[in-house]
Amino acid sequence: MAEEKELSKREVKLTISTALAAAFGFVIALLWKDVVTGGLKVAGIDTTFVEIDLVGWILYLVLAVGLTLVMVVLIVVVGRWGSK
Repeated sequence: MAEEKELSKREVKLTISTALAAAFGFVIALLWKDVVTGGLKVAGIDTTFVEIDLVGWILYLVLAVGLTLVMVVLIVVVGRWGSK
């Protein structure tokens, strides 16, 4: 007879926290993709069909930095919660 392993609360929390950290990292990556492509557009390298100017790119940059900081804090908080 195969012995079945029960999931502990700790294992579930660790798995959830790992998945959430990955999701937050994905959000960061998507934002920085827009910042980089916007910067290329401002530099005269057309990578998209959407018009963007310097002000729009700076707004993307500020948004990406701000959301990166928020997501990193959330990754740390969720990581601590998952390791308890």
